Amino acid sequence: MKSWGEALGLGAGAQFARVGRLRRALLLLAAAACMAAAVLYWRQQNDQGGHRPLHNLYAGIEPQWTWICRNDRCERLPASESSTLQSLPTCNMLCASTQLWPQPTGPVSLATAAVPVNVDGFSLKIVTSPSRDVSTHLTDAFALFKEDLRLLERNGDVGRVAVGNPRELIVRVAINGSGDPRMLLSTDESYKLAVRPMGNKLVADISAHSFCGARHGFETLSQLVWMDPYAGSLLTLEAATVQDAPKFQYRGLLLDTARNYFPVNEIIRTIDAMAACKLNTFHWHASDSQSFPIKFNSAPQLAQHGAYGQGAIYTPEDVKTIVRRARLRGIRVLIEVDAPAHVGRAWAWGPHAGLGHLAHCIEVEPWSAYCGEPPCGQLNPKNPHVYDLLERVYAEIIQLTGVDDLFHLGGDEVSERCWAQHFNDSDPMDLWLEFTRRALQSLERANGGKIPELTLLWSSRLTRSPYIERLDNKKLGVQIWGSSRWPESRAVLDAGFRSIISHVDAWYLDCGFGSWRDSSDGHCGPYRSWQQVYEHRPWAEESLAMPSIGTNDAGWHIDGGAACQWTEQLGPGGLDARVWPRTTALAERLWSDRAEGATADVYLRLDTQRSRLVAKGVRAAPLWPRWCSHNPHACL
Repeated sequence: MKSWGEALGLGAGAQFARVGRLRRALLLLAAAACMAAAVLYWRQQNDQGGHRPLHNLYAGIEPQWTWICRNDRCERLPASESSTLQSLPTCNMLCASTQLWPQPTGPVSLATAAVPVNVDGFSLKIVTSPSRDVSTHLTDAFALFKEDLRLLERNGDVGRVAVGNPRELIVRVAINGSGDPRMLLSTDESYKLAVRPMGNKLVADISAHSFCGARHGFETLSQLVWMDPYAGSLLTLEAATVQDAPKFQYRGLLLDTARNYFPVNEIIRTIDAMAACKLNTFHWHASDSQSFPIKFNSAPQLAQHGAYGQGAIYTPEDVKTIVRRARLRGIRVLIEVDAPAHVGRAWAWGPHAGLGHLAHCIEVEPWSAYCGEPPCGQLNPKNPHVYDLLERVYAEIIQLTGVDDLFHLGGDEVSERCWAQHFNDSDPMDLWLEFTRRALQSLERANGGKIPELTLLWSSRLTRSPYIERLDNKKLGVQIWGSSRWPESRAVLDAGFRSIISHVDAWYLDCGFGSWRDSSDGHCGPYRSWQQVYEHRPWAEESLAMPSIGTNDAGWHIDGGAACQWTEQLGPGGLDARVWPRTTALAERLWSDRAEGATADVYLRLDTQRSRLVAKGVRAAPLWPRWCSHNPHACL
């Protein structure tokens, strides 16, 4: 049999030469392989430390831009002009700003080095818990926390480029306080978060006095994790300490689902966005004269006669789904069935059921003489069946939501003319006061014989002198919606009522889109920008002369505030951009209430928080052109 050299027609000398060259080539290949293995081992060992924004971490990536931290701010450079390749999110997180939203009220210390992590490496350990219910809520809330991070991973093409072995992260939670997981007016929402390396792992310790406080700790921890788009990996700060607590105990968003219906998934997404900003009250304006979309088993006729149709009804199961999601996000659901005004066809079935007229002036014309917008209608204050129905509805609201320390009766924009027409022997204002008294009695019976700690009414003529003096400020609070300069704002506070601020000239999100009835500017004037929302501090204005938040020497009680999204000109698909990031700005005002206005740091952190919301699937409006996100300090 011939050798391979002979087969190729080579002579003996040529065969030996070829064999020598082959051996040398094999030796060189072996040496190169050993060197490559050594380099890979060295990189792996070094990648166990802090994140190094060097181009060799991003092999195969050819981005157009890089950002470097210079003079405590991130500056954009063409990638070809720098030996450092670093993404904007990583630069933002490792440069000077805290990048937390809302800004914590206590001390914060953040490391300037980051390490890779992945969601599968996150685990929960409940160190102490005051009840089984709290432990269950912690476990389920942690699952939502991981779902949020998985969204980041899916959007970021994780694993495309290796940046070192991901660290495991153990989240240890200790709750020493309330065994009730609900958001209550008495809930202590403070928390402490400490992240540190422990061997080749990270440990995050969260301590709180309530489930809601611990959940806020989860939220802050999630903000210390980000997707690096160049590396295709989640990164987190390797060490951090945060001590935090809100300034106001009521931080809300109102959504009107009566003018236009919003699907359950949009409400769920809104609640998720609220939680990302540490808001704690979803005020669900569930009914109005236009429609009554919630089906209550205690009074199914209201939705049967008042909803737009079968596809625009929230069933009790829908409400439970929304409430459950909100509970796990540290949010209470406050359902408002407006009364005695703002009612319509939902209440027109009384005569056929043998209950008499439950409401008057339903769809009366000309509507402008009886109400602020069509259609009109308000309850019959002298029909006892009205109060029986309200008691049943109130009881079901409390049962569905689990909220029994806080309630909203509605109570605004009553037409005195309507009642004067039907009850010419009575003063309409006396009827309004009597209705409020009897509605409170219905609520007390519905709540097991106990008046909630805070029962809210909208500010109205009833909350002005000489009528406000006839209301009980021990039982009632007022949600002040009028202009901050209106005398009624001051009158409510001076009368000692607990108050929720929703000033139309700052925190009404439906303003600025013109009137839906004509070509005028609309009922509430110009658009409220996020800067206006953020900088509104009515408790600090000289005209109010309020020295501090909470209760002052004059007896003022401000429990918090809420943005209001009325929906005459808003429907499904448009909600996110209308609400966010303006309500994000409100969230920091009510959580931190720093005296500073919309500074450069606020712009930068809000833009980062807006990006977090977008990553969660929230279609939040941009703050500015994307160029400004890339070059923020050039736009300020």
